[in-house]
Amino acid sequence: MLPRSGVMATWAVIILAAAAMIRAHCPSNCSCDDDTLVVLCKEGNLDVIPITLNPSIQRLMLMYNRIKIVDASFQFYGALQYVDMSHNHLVNVPNKGFEAQEKLVELHLNHNKISSINNKTFIGLVSLTILSLRGNYLEDLPDRLFAALPKLEELDLGANRISRIDPASFQGLTRLRVLYLDDNQLRAVPTPAFKFLGNLAEMRIGLNAFTTLDDDCFAGLGRLSVLELTGAALINISTDAFNGLTVLRRLVLTDNRLSAIPTKQLSGLARLEELSVGQNDFISIEPDAFKGLVNLRMVDVSGASQLSVIRKGVFNDNLNLETINFSSNKQLATIEDGAFMGLPNLRNLIMRNNAFTSFTEAMVTWQELQQIDLTENPLVCECSVLWLKELLARRNTSHVNCASPAPLKDKPLSSLGSDDLSCAKYYTRQQAIVGAVFGCTVAFIALMLLLAYRFRKRLHHSLKKTFWNKETVNRKDLEYQKTFSDDEFIVRNSNTHHHHHHHVPPPPPPHNSQQHHGTQQYHGQHQHRGVQQQQQQKPQHHHLQHFQQHLQQQQQQQQQQQHQQQSNDHHMMMMMMSPTPPPLPPMHHGTYSHHSQHSYQPHQQQQQRHQNTMPHRNDKPIPVTEL
Repeated sequence: MLPRSGVMATWAVIILAAAAMIRAHCPSNCSCDDDTLVVLCKEGNLDVIPITLNPSIQRLMLMYNRIKIVDASFQFYGALQYVDMSHNHLVNVPNKGFEAQEKLVELHLNHNKISSINNKTFIGLVSLTILSLRGNYLEDLPDRLFAALPKLEELDLGANRISRIDPASFQGLTRLRVLYLDDNQLRAVPTPAFKFLGNLAEMRIGLNAFTTLDDDCFAGLGRLSVLELTGAALINISTDAFNGLTVLRRLVLTDNRLSAIPTKQLSGLARLEELSVGQNDFISIEPDAFKGLVNLRMVDVSGASQLSVIRKGVFNDNLNLETINFSSNKQLATIEDGAFMGLPNLRNLIMRNNAFTSFTEAMVTWQELQQIDLTENPLVCECSVLWLKELLARRNTSHVNCASPAPLKDKPLSSLGSDDLSCAKYYTRQQAIVGAVFGCTVAFIALMLLLAYRFRKRLHHSLKKTFWNKETVNRKDLEYQKTFSDDEFIVRNSNTHHHHHHHVPPPPPPHNSQQHHGTQQYHGQHQHRGVQQQQQQKPQHHHLQHFQQHLQQQQQQQQQQQHQQQSNDHHMMMMMMSPTPPPLPPMHHGTYSHHSQHSYQPHQQQQQRHQNTMPHRNDKPIPVTEL
């Protein structure tokens, strides 16, 4: 007689065989489609996997039920390609529980209570490409855990309790493209485990317990194009943390504790196109914050609670930028004029839910934008935003409401006119300011002209004294230099300067014309030889220095001569008023008597000396050639 357990097993086999032979039965809380071979049992209050379904089904969806175990029922559905058992009460997956599902491509076991798996759990799933274990209770990833999944391309291990990853846990995943390790308890980036993920293109590893990214922490991920570090509580990023990520296209650093844009760390990511750095502790974004990111197309700085100002020149290196998103920054009220200028490809500007009370036309080239979102800002509706009202009306963008003044609160800016914005008062005030400035300028000019007319004589005398003397000296020097060569001019002026200082009296007048002519010829030859000797003895540069000194002394001497001329004029007037001197004795034509000649000669010498002592206004130097 068979034992009772054996009898029960026999009856179970008979019942299963009978169920397979009879017509497939669909549970009351399920939807079965024999044409598409899809069964949907969402929220069907199922405790076990149904065994009366069509054996040929390809898609089985059992979400939001109370199933606790993966039992042998799966052996009847060998054609399955898609299975979703998420949001159930699964605690454990038996070894080889999916051995019959060789065609299965996607398996979703997320949001269950699975606490452990091993390298035999997934035996038989040779075609599986997507596996989701998110939201379970996994704590450890042992070695070669996924070795039975050679075609796996996407693996989701997020929202577990993983604190340890064996360096060989990902061995065999040569086709893996997407890996989720976010929201776990990792204390460091599991760099040693990345050596088997050479084809990985996307990784999410935020919401863990590490606060620093060490140098080369992503070594081995040379083909990574997307890296998300959201909510990783990062405080510090080492200079070479992103080394080796030569093809990275998208980087997410939101919801961390960075105090500034990591400019130097990002500068090596030459192919980066999208960057999200919101929800950090930035106070300001400085010029060249994104230096080196020449291919950047989108930047998102949203939710930075301390951000208050964006400086001019922040996007100097980012000429390919297309989208800028500065949203939900509660203290952001200042963007310097020109901060977004010089971006020829900018098309989308999102500035919603900030603290802006106004926007300026010089901030960005508004006319070239395709999308403008300025909603949820405390906008002050006055005449200075009239241009913005007209711009938004032409673009038919989202409504921008006024926050003040009180009569216009919550009214759409696009519905207001120039009178509502108090443009008449604004322009009147502007005109008053311009008029006041113009009036002050005219009054100042009139005052200057009045003072000039009042003191015109004194001003004319000062100008004449300042400029006329200089012009006279310069004109005389030019006329003087025209008659000589440079060397003769220097020598002649030096001789003249010498005579003026020593007051050498002229020689006595000659007795006859021949003797006078001979004396002139003698003096001319003697002076000519003296000039030649002086030119041979004195260097050229000494002549130039002597000439400059002579010009200065000549100006001083000219002033002294004017003063002396006034004294001499006064003296001559006194002489003219004195009695007339006795007439000279009569002289015969042709000859002089000996007595008359001697009596006249002292008087002639006295006049000659008097003329030599008197200054000459129009004295001109006699050229050497004439001498």
